[in-house]
Amino acid sequence: MGQNSVRGEGTRPRRVQNADQLGWDESLYGEEGGGGKPPAPRSSGDGPDDGKGAPEKAVAADGGHRRGGPRKRVKKKGKRRILRWVASTLALLILGTAGAGYLYYQHLNGNIRKGDRSAGGSNAKKSAANADGQTPLNVLLIGSDSRAGDENVKLGGARNTAADPPRADVQMLMHVSADRKSASVVSIPRDTRVDIPSCVDPKTKKTVPATNTLINEALARGGAGCVLDTWEKLTGVYIDHWMMVDFAGVVAMADAVGGADVCVKQNVYDGPKPKVSGGSHLRLTAGTHKVKGEQALQWLRTRHAFYSDLGRSKAQHMYMNSVMRELKKQNAFTDTGRIMNLAETATKSLQVSRELGTVKKLYDLGMELKSVPMDRLNMLTMPRIEDPKNKEHVLPQPGAADTLWSMLREDKPLDKKDDAPAKPESKGPAPTPAGTLALSVVNGTGVNGAAPTQKRATTVSDTLKNKGFYKAKASDTRGSAAVTTLTYPKSAGAQGKADALSVAAAMELPSSAVKVSADVSTLTLTVGADWRTGATYPKKAAEDSDPLKDTENINGASKSDCMDVYAPYRF
Repeated sequence: MGQNSVRGEGTRPRRVQNADQLGWDESLYGEEGGGGKPPAPRSSGDGPDDGKGAPEKAVAADGGHRRGGPRKRVKKKGKRRILRWVASTLALLILGTAGAGYLYYQHLNGNIRKGDRSAGGSNAKKSAANADGQTPLNVLLIGSDSRAGDENVKLGGARNTAADPPRADVQMLMHVSADRKSASVVSIPRDTRVDIPSCVDPKTKKTVPATNTLINEALARGGAGCVLDTWEKLTGVYIDHWMMVDFAGVVAMADAVGGADVCVKQNVYDGPKPKVSGGSHLRLTAGTHKVKGEQALQWLRTRHAFYSDLGRSKAQHMYMNSVMRELKKQNAFTDTGRIMNLAETATKSLQVSRELGTVKKLYDLGMELKSVPMDRLNMLTMPRIEDPKNKEHVLPQPGAADTLWSMLREDKPLDKKDDAPAKPESKGPAPTPAGTLALSVVNGTGVNGAAPTQKRATTVSDTLKNKGFYKAKASDTRGSAAVTTLTYPKSAGAQGKADALSVAAAMELPSSAVKVSADVSTLTLTVGADWRTGATYPKKAAEDSDPLKDTENINGASKSDCMDVYAPYRF
C-alpha cells in the first residue's frame, strides 16, 4: 500500500495497548480498530435489494458515497484523524510519565550511600523463627560526629578536626519483634569501654587489630561495619542492617519530618562554662517546644545541661518517640506526597548497609515500623557501672546487661506484655495426645564458660513424664542457651506448632519460648541458663538482673516526659 501523502500521516498507527482498561473506544480510530464494524452499504432505493447484486446507482460527488463501497464523509475522516492524534498523544504522555517515575526511582536509589554490613568480624547467629516462622529485625542506628564538608563544620564546629576520622557518638540498636507487635531501642553510652574486634578498613582495605577501648572509636577503625561487629561481639545479637547519619543529615531529616515535641523543666542554655568548653548552644524556655532543623541537632547533642551522656541518651529517646508519633499523625507511611518528600531527604541524608540500599528496602523497613503500636515501643539506655580504670567511663552492668542482651536474642519484649504463659490454640489441628508425643530434652545450662547443671535434662524430662508426656527423653547431647526454648521442626507445620504449645502450656513456659527451626528433627526442649534448678520454670528473674531497673527508659506513647536541667545551665 502507498503511504499517505499528507505530512505526518503514514501507515495507520498501531492500537493503543489496554485501551479498553483506560476507558477508550478503539473503534473510533478507524475501520480496523478494536473490533468496530464498518457501516453497512446503502441500497439504491428505499426498498429491499433486488437480489441480483446489481450495482448501486452513482451518487453525485458532493458528499455522496462511491458505488458499492461504505459511505465516507470528509467530516468523519477529519474526526478520525483528530481522535488518532489524541490517542497517540495520551499514549506518549502515559509512557513518558512511567519513564519519569522510573527515572525518579533510579535517582532516589542513586542518592543512597552504601557500605558493607560487616567489617569482617560478624559472628552472631540469627535468632530462631517464632512459632509462626517469623524472625525479629535488628537495625543499628549510628550518629556520626564527622566534620567532613562545610555544612558539618558549620553545624558541629571544630574546623581544626575536620580531617579527623569520625566517631560514633550516638549508637542505638532498634529491635523489632518477630510478630511486629513490639519494638525496643537500646542505647550504649559513647564512653562505654568494650572489646572492639579486628576490622577491615573500608577505604584502605587494611586490617585494624582488635583492642579494648571506648565504643565510639569503632567507627574510625573500620567504618559502620566495625561498629556493627562490636555490638555483635558485646551482645551476641545478630544485626541485620546499619543506618548512619551525620550532623547535616539530622538537620535535613528534622526539617522533612516537620519537627518533634520536646520538653524541659527549666530554662536551658547549653553554652560554654569557665571550666567546661563547648556545648550544643541549645536555648529553650521551660515547657514543651517543637524543635526542628539546627535546633533539633542542638537538642540531640546536648550533654552538659542534661547532666551527662546518659541524660543525653534519654533526650534522644524522647525526640525519637516524638518523631514516630508525628509520622503516624501525618499518615506519612501512606500519604504519597509525604512519602516522596521523606524519600528524597532520607536517601540524601542516610548511609546504609548494602542490603538496605534501595528505596524499596527503606520503604519496606518503614512499613515494618508502622505496625508497631506506640505503647509497645520502649527505649532505654544500657544498664552500666562505673569503669574502675576511669570513673569518666562506664562498663555494662553484670547481670542486668546480660539479661537485656538475652532478651533481645530471644525476642522477648521488654515490657513483658507478651510474656504470659503459653496457651494451646483454639484453631488449627488438635495437639498430639501427651502420652504419644515424642519429645527430646537438652541440657543447655552451660553458657559463657559456666559449668552446666548436672543431670538437668533428666530432671526436666522426669517432670514431663509426671505430666503425662511419657515419651519425653533426656538427650545425651549438651547445648548452650541463655534462655529456655521449645523448638519444633519446620517440616511439622501447624501440627508441630500445636504440639509445642501444648507442652509449653503444661510446663508454664512463656509463649515466646516456642520456636520453629529446620535444624531439629523432633520436638526439642532446651533447658537454658535461666532455669538451672527446680522442676518448675521460674516466673521472674532476680531484681539485680532486671534491665529496666535503675536505668533511663521511655515508652513511645508517653507525652509527659520532661528533661531536668543541670543547675549551672539554667537561666
